[in-house]
Amino acid sequence: MSAVSREPSELGLLWKLALPLALAQAGQALMGLVDTAVLGRLSAAAQAGAGLGNSLSFTCTFFGMGVMLALDPLVSQAIGAGDLTRARTHYWQGVWLALLTSVVVMVPVALIPFMLEPFGVAPTVAEGAREYMWWRLPGIAGVLLFVTARSYLTGTGRVAITFWAMVVANVANLGLDVAFVFGVGPIPALGVMGAAIATVLSTWLQLGILFFGFGEAPAGTQRRFDRLEVLRALRLGAPIGLHFIAESGLFSLTGLLSGRLGETAAAAHQVALNWASITFCVASGIGAAASTRVGWAIGRGDSPGARRAGLTAFGSVVVFMALASLVFLAFPRTMAGLMSTDPGVMDTVIALFVVVAVFQISDGVQAVGAGALRGTGDTTFTFWANMVGHWLIGLPVAYLLGVRGPYGVVGLWWGLSAGLTVVALALVVRFNRTTRGHIARLG
Repeated sequence: MSAVSREPSELGLLWKLALPLALAQAGQALMGLVDTAVLGRLSAAAQAGAGLGNSLSFTCTFFGMGVMLALDPLVSQAIGAGDLTRARTHYWQGVWLALLTSVVVMVPVALIPFMLEPFGVAPTVAEGAREYMWWRLPGIAGVLLFVTARSYLTGTGRVAITFWAMVVANVANLGLDVAFVFGVGPIPALGVMGAAIATVLSTWLQLGILFFGFGEAPAGTQRRFDRLEVLRALRLGAPIGLHFIAESGLFSLTGLLSGRLGETAAAAHQVALNWASITFCVASGIGAAASTRVGWAIGRGDSPGARRAGLTAFGSVVVFMALASLVFLAFPRTMAGLMSTDPGVMDTVIALFVVVAVFQISDGVQAVGAGALRGTGDTTFTFWANMVGHWLIGLPVAYLLGVRGPYGVVGLWWGLSAGLTVVALALVVRFNRTTRGHIARLG
């Protein structure tokens, strides 16, 4: 057997990165899912309120997370070029950017709760969302610093620690959720507030674990604030953050519209969204691995390798999301029952799972497309694709079917499906065109 044949395939190399990243991404969504599931044992109002609060908080925080993903191409291309010092310096400038961005993100998270009832959200749902969002404020900086550290570790190929951080944080979150929501011993029952506090503490714990994977900084690493470097990262990351807002903002708006349809529709929306977020996070993990593999290839001047890495990721996510679709169709009642015991909520969730199954492949392809393009340094196109797909196509369809039409929350989700499909097609076409020739490394 030749030496060439013994080399790992692109598929194997991709999944060596993608699997721990996918599990870690799913673990992030699992915290919100556990909050929603635990509160579902308390009441439908608490479940709907915390679910809406989690969705809105995550939408705002998602912008900051997107900004921090500027480190993906910066670090991975530096590593591909063999410049370890430059990669570590990018991380430290990312820390400064994360702290500044967290201050910006906290403003809407603090103010949005005042707008819920005027928007038409049921008072009981609005009260739970308000309480949940305000108690999540201390965790915003922790989330952005976590994304910064994770991007650096991913760019250097050290991803196992990200998985173990997720495992520990989720075990802690489950225990703290039960203790704080229902009360244990001297700990009083805190309800929605307790779920938020549990998630904040678990987020900071997860960040702390990542630091064990860093190792010693290379000589010459610059830790001081560098305005030009921070602005450079911001210019690269801002379109990613805006893309995240465009996508998650529509899901949050759908949550607000479902809140106007009553507690049952709102709770069902949150349950379906939490389950869909699990599979999306796996796809996003594959996208993050694609971003790194593409960035490494560009850093070493291998444009064909960058194209090969992206196409392999597209194929992988299609297979995974097709299997996920079958799960949603095969076990809808079992999955709904894990999140709620309310018969009305369960029946609505089962209807929503049909829509979720339909858009799984589109959701996965657009997540990988965003990651692969991010690896090339192309972040602006993804933002505009999301604006057109979600807001000019998805939202009108959702409004016509779910608000003006007779389909309620299920109609809202068909609008989401239409938007995701348009975005997925646009990103596949863009990556195919971008990688046909030479791809320049970021300066």
